[in-house]
Amino acid sequence: MIPITEQSSLYDNLETKSVEELTSAINQEDHKVAKAIQEVLPQVNCLITAIVNKLKNGGRMFYIGAGSGGRLSVLDVIELPTTYGLPKGIYNAVLAGGEDRLIDALEEMEDDLNEAWDRLNAANISEKDIVVGISASGSTPFVLEGLKQCRAHHIATGCIVSNPDSIIAGQADYPVEVLTGPEFVTGSTRMKCGTAQKMLLDMISTTVMIQLGRIEGNNMINVKLINDKIMDRGVKMLMKKAEIDNYNEAKSLLLQYGTVKNAMEKLVKNHD
Repeated sequence: MIPITEQSSLYDNLETKSVEELTSAINQEDHKVAKAIQEVLPQVNCLITAIVNKLKNGGRMFYIGAGSGGRLSVLDVIELPTTYGLPKGIYNAVLAGGEDRLIDALEEMEDDLNEAWDRLNAANISEKDIVVGISASGSTPFVLEGLKQCRAHHIATGCIVSNPDSIIAGQADYPVEVLTGPEFVTGSTRMKCGTAQKMLLDMISTTVMIQLGRIEGNNMINVKLINDKIMDRGVKMLMKKAEIDNYNEAKSLLLQYGTVKNAMEKLVKNHD
């Protein structure tokens, strides 16, 4: 049986179609992604709960992946220290070929049977941690062997795959099987599969950060003040939360204490 991700596109003779016809058809296919994710939310919730429990007990989160999915996981992890003030090393990505080769399409590295576990082992992976494999096909050797080794060492595992009953899902304690159907261009899993992976990565990391207390209300109270835009956002956030009318006063407090959360805690402590 041909895996869903390799099945022929529902569209043909693409080279004969107009720009309008192509974009309309791609958009129709993209509409299917959110629905596919909705159908697996119970699986996603189980995975997120497992990640939160590990991190609350001093563990770490590791994504392992190759190709588009692996690169998307790197981008997700890169954002977290700035957006949520999360210390580096808690949320991690292991990309086939290395994260420093992000812009290189090292697809041949997905067949490496040893790199994933070697890299995890070098990071002193332990039973306190959780490892989530990302593979559209559900059979990527780099991911599969990494998860196999994790299970052999009693390390919790999860996965995000796009085919049912895959061998990678069989190695996951918390599998997420999001079935988006054949791709618009046959086998081009950077399309719907990649879109689903991006949406799931956003959903997982954002929910985990909220559960870890790194959001208050709907605000990024731990955001790093890395540029003028974020500084201005932080100042206005602090003004609203602390009921400070003077912009410069709020900015001075924010610069002094580094984050909105720290500034608010200091103000509350001084008030008490």
